[in-house]
Amino acid sequence: MPDAKAVLKTVKPAKKETKKEVKRENKYKLVIVESPAKAKTIGKYLGRGYHVEASNGHIRDLPKSQMGVDVENDFEPKYITIRGRGDVLGKIRKEAKNASGVLLATDPDREGEAISWHLASILGVDPADKCRVTFQEITKKAVKAAITSPRPIDMSLVDAQQARRVLDRLVGYNISPLLWAKVRKGLSAGRVQSVAARIIVDREDEIDAFVPEEYWDISAEAVADGQKLKLRLDTVGGVKAKIKNEAEARSAEAIINGGEYKVASQKRGEKHKNPAPPFTTSSLQQEASRKLRFSTAKTMQIAQTLYEGVDLKEEGTQGLISYMRTDSVRVSDDALDAVRERIRDKYGDAYLPEKAIVYKGRKDAQDAHEAVRPTEISRAPESIKESLTKDQFNLYKLIYLRFLASQMNPALFETMTAEIVSDRIVFRFYSEKKTFAGFTACYEEGSDEEAPVVDNKMPRLEPGIAVTLSEIQSEQHFTAPPPRFTEASLVRALEEKGIGRPSTYAPTISTIIARGYVLREKSRLVPTELGRMVTSMMCQYFKDIVDEKFTSDMESKLDHVEDSEIPWKNVIRGFYGSFSEDLKVAEETIEKIPEVPVVSDVRCENCGAMMVYKNGRFGKFLACPNFPNCRNTKPVLVFIETPCPTCGKRLVEKISRKGGKFFACEGYPECQFAAFDYPVTDRCGECGSPMVLKENRKGQRFHVCMNEKCRHRDLLEDMQDINEAELDATAGEEI
Repeated sequence: MPDAKAVLKTVKPAKKETKKEVKRENKYKLVIVESPAKAKTIGKYLGRGYHVEASNGHIRDLPKSQMGVDVENDFEPKYITIRGRGDVLGKIRKEAKNASGVLLATDPDREGEAISWHLASILGVDPADKCRVTFQEITKKAVKAAITSPRPIDMSLVDAQQARRVLDRLVGYNISPLLWAKVRKGLSAGRVQSVAARIIVDREDEIDAFVPEEYWDISAEAVADGQKLKLRLDTVGGVKAKIKNEAEARSAEAIINGGEYKVASQKRGEKHKNPAPPFTTSSLQQEASRKLRFSTAKTMQIAQTLYEGVDLKEEGTQGLISYMRTDSVRVSDDALDAVRERIRDKYGDAYLPEKAIVYKGRKDAQDAHEAVRPTEISRAPESIKESLTKDQFNLYKLIYLRFLASQMNPALFETMTAEIVSDRIVFRFYSEKKTFAGFTACYEEGSDEEAPVVDNKMPRLEPGIAVTLSEIQSEQHFTAPPPRFTEASLVRALEEKGIGRPSTYAPTISTIIARGYVLREKSRLVPTELGRMVTSMMCQYFKDIVDEKFTSDMESKLDHVEDSEIPWKNVIRGFYGSFSEDLKVAEETIEKIPEVPVVSDVRCENCGAMMVYKNGRFGKFLACPNFPNCRNTKPVLVFIETPCPTCGKRLVEKISRKGGKFFACEGYPECQFAAFDYPVTDRCGECGSPMVLKENRKGQRFHVCMNEKCRHRDLLEDMQDINEAELDATAGEEI
């Protein structure tokens, strides 16, 4: 009879083998995405049979400690695993080993394709295998459809990303050390950022060189058949009225006062106002800046959360918008059908065009993705408001309404133009009246420019009716210089000039602010003295790098690489020859720019020396001249007249880490009062909260309550009504 213990020993291995068999039979497919939020959303959609892991962005990149590009070996990049990603990579390797297959589901653009390629290389996945999945929106339907139709990695997209990365590294890692040596440490130059800084500096030079010219506008209050009119002077003696000074204005007034007036002609017509197309990355950043006062970086950060997925109370985690890095206005047929049905249900057939509107994109648009739109048009903003943060709700509502309006009929206006004449004078009257709201029933596009004032009365002005002038108004004006750029207008300029791509606008602006080349002042971008100095040096020694045409042509070449039209290293070879010559001349020619210290009246309490003023990332500060033996520094405090409304101490003007000016209490951290707008002594008449001074694009000023639940406004200087949307500036940057 066999020993019982021996029998048990022989049974145990069989039990372990059974477990392995079960595990082998239940093997899953590993899906790799970039972010944990995206992994969470997609994991819920796919369920059993799939395991989703996040790479947390790039796993491999060029090293930070060296150039990382072997110039002698035909510009071969030297990729290394990014420091700190060992644990993430170890987990991914372990899961890949246990998985029956690997699917790479990173973002559907050049960067995403490159991340997938690096992951494939590390995990031993053949890029030619069907291992790559992409989707334009993170919805259950889109994700499941993508999973069933994987494709090989697109090496042309990867090569376009490699070309951009190598170009940027060659520029940055060669010029930046030169700036450190010749100007000061911490500076940088870049293929796109240096052009952006130059555009801002050039605009400031235009403003400085601008010579204002005087001109006068003449208008008249008039009455015709009991109807009040506002007329504008059109011609004097048959010549277009261009009145340059007060003497000419008074002369024109004398002629006007001597005439008898009647209606000479009247013309009625109809005007159409068409809706704007759905958002691209650029137009989304511009509109969020105008309407929500978001920085470009903030817009993209919030859009990313909406794209990756938000936990909705009744639906679970849902991706709310399509991919937000795009220069296309194209929309899928399914989305068009859905939005048209929504318009019919909500607004009626009168608001719905016979056919879906097809928008034409820019010539150089890549058109790889759809426009930015809601993933589910039936998911109205108000229905999910409780699940969103305030910023998420505002941005989602903006995207939703823009998309809805883009497929609606035009707004219609009845127009009337009339000429009121005497022997030598012609006045013009213009009026328009909205007769059909069309797309404006839900959305109207914002503008950086001031809208003209238009009379919306439609009086009866038949030819021959006598007109009596009741008051002549002559107003002196001066031509204005071009405005400084806002983030929105700079993005538009970069896009129009073909500089950068949708993914680069926000980081480019953030970089030039972080380097101290540009400051934000009242939402405008102002170059610093450092920015002017570095730009001047770049213009002298690296003309191609800061040349708009050269940079735009380089972007076109990268697009040709993506389209498999030219090898990526050809682009690098064509660039590096002249660049290396420019670099050599700059290294031999540029002399060290000495920093002449400005001595203050503040004595260093550590060593007794008189401290000097220095320029840093956050503005001026005081430093001991005996550095490095004495490292004492002090902030330069600029106080304003208004006391702190919380504790009564002084308020200090400061620069935030994002380059914006703000005002904070000197008693920080005990008192944490802070405001991005200038605080005033007045208190809100409604709730008693502190108020700040604001100014709209028309130059009108007002006090606004800081309490977001109140936002009461007091208009200043005998103002007229102001558009509520222009005053709504509740969204600001974090300090």
